[in-house]
Amino acid sequence: MLRIDVKLPLQYTENDIKSKILDTFPICKEDIKSIEILKLALDLSDKSNICYKAAIGACFESELEEKFALRKKVCSPVPSLSFECGSYNTEDLRPVVVGAGPCGLFAALILAEAGAHPIVLERGLPIDEREKKVAHFMRDGILDPECNVQFGEGGAGTYSDGKLKAGSLNKYKYKILKEFIEAGATPDILYSATAHLGTDKLGGIVKNIREKIIKNGGEFIFGARFTELSYKNGTLNAVKYIKNGSENTLPCTDVILAIGHSARDTIASLYERGIQMIPKGFGVGMRIEHPREYINTLVYGKNHDNSLETASYHLVTHLKNGRSVYSFCMCPGGTVVPAASEEGGVVTNGMSVFDRNADNSNSALLVSVTPEDFGSEHPLAGIEFQRTIEQKAFALTGGTYAAPTVKMGELRENPIPSGAYSSVKPSYSRGTLPLSPKKYLPDYITSSLSQSFSDFDEWMEGFYLPDAVLTGPETRTTSPIRMLRSEQTREAIGNPHIYPAGEGAGYAGGIVTSAYDGVLSALAILEKHKQ
Repeated sequence: MLRIDVKLPLQYTENDIKSKILDTFPICKEDIKSIEILKLALDLSDKSNICYKAAIGACFESELEEKFALRKKVCSPVPSLSFECGSYNTEDLRPVVVGAGPCGLFAALILAEAGAHPIVLERGLPIDEREKKVAHFMRDGILDPECNVQFGEGGAGTYSDGKLKAGSLNKYKYKILKEFIEAGATPDILYSATAHLGTDKLGGIVKNIREKIIKNGGEFIFGARFTELSYKNGTLNAVKYIKNGSENTLPCTDVILAIGHSARDTIASLYERGIQMIPKGFGVGMRIEHPREYINTLVYGKNHDNSLETASYHLVTHLKNGRSVYSFCMCPGGTVVPAASEEGGVVTNGMSVFDRNADNSNSALLVSVTPEDFGSEHPLAGIEFQRTIEQKAFALTGGTYAAPTVKMGELRENPIPSGAYSSVKPSYSRGTLPLSPKKYLPDYITSSLSQSFSDFDEWMEGFYLPDAVLTGPETRTTSPIRMLRSEQTREAIGNPHIYPAGEGAGYAGGIVTSAYDGVLSALAILEKHKQ
């Protein structure tokens, strides 16, 4: 297969693709054996003529393909992305995976397909029961600290937009995307620049992946909060967990720690047990909401085609004060959701269903923070930094998980928030309270946010909308720690057979990267048992 880069109309057909190939090579239509879209992204360079930039894979007879492959200026060979798990001696292998988010699920899938019979411990509940817990919290404000937007089958990504930022595909990422498709995702996630799963689809997809793991010999224990690593003669031999109030011991040979970025109690217990960690920078800020159609017009122009997907954006600026401010986890046509996992704290996140058709589009606007901001050199100081902000916001808004809001114009001009919403109404389900973010966020965060508006409006004219609503705080952007591990074996430094992985360990930042890290950690275990 050869790759060629072309431009396609918005309503392209297979004949349009073949015509582009015929324009590139001196052949007839019958010489094209098959075609495949490899990449597809909107070209917005001319808003009066929006089209797609596409990479097309085309197959020809071998002689033609060898001939055309020499024309390196117009085409390039497409490498094979087939994944073969390999053959391993797994008879005595008993791995445990802690966490059923993307990292844990894909680690367990690889282990199960290799015959290793993994056991997945998940502190939260299966997706159907989890959905009821989340709905109860969003409706009534009753939080279950063990099962919520952060904890439960599918991990934190289940209640998001389900964005799949794969970057350059390799065989492992290709495997991940193909598994998502087999589990119910649309085939375009293999090539779309805006690939996403949607919160309304993710539950079923996650359940199907779990069923495949079980079919291949894996096992799940839900409502099981991991508590301790157990050793015999200095070697890992079991893990302990609490289920229904009782402590249980589970023998094992290896443990993948796919705990997620919000498992603060688990991170603390691992630190006390001797898992080496260092603090890590992340982003803190607020969620900004504009009307969905307003953002569509800013991105696509006033005469945009209604057939275009809901518009998204990505913005970043580096301020003179040394801070970076950037948009993060943009949710086109989505809502701002309560995402607390600890009682007594307010946390926000963004969520979109597959169709991205809610009234507003939202994105986190984040200010970079570093360990120097945490007020302590302790490895877990970043967690306390987050917690302090969340608890202040909770106390200031009356202890009901309502969230503080301020309009964009008010934050910039610095008056007292009015709470009078006109063109943009906050979508946060637990209710909102007008409140200056200076009361719960450090001054350098609020001032940096305000300073960023001019830059963002310069690059995306109209982004500064005085009525746009900012809801805070957004603190759980990524893990505030990194568990140190060997680059060669992926094992925790000084702790063989322990594999910190994914976002919670500080090595990923999204669904695909977390799943990818889980796959590589599973393969690292299997490589020790290669036949």
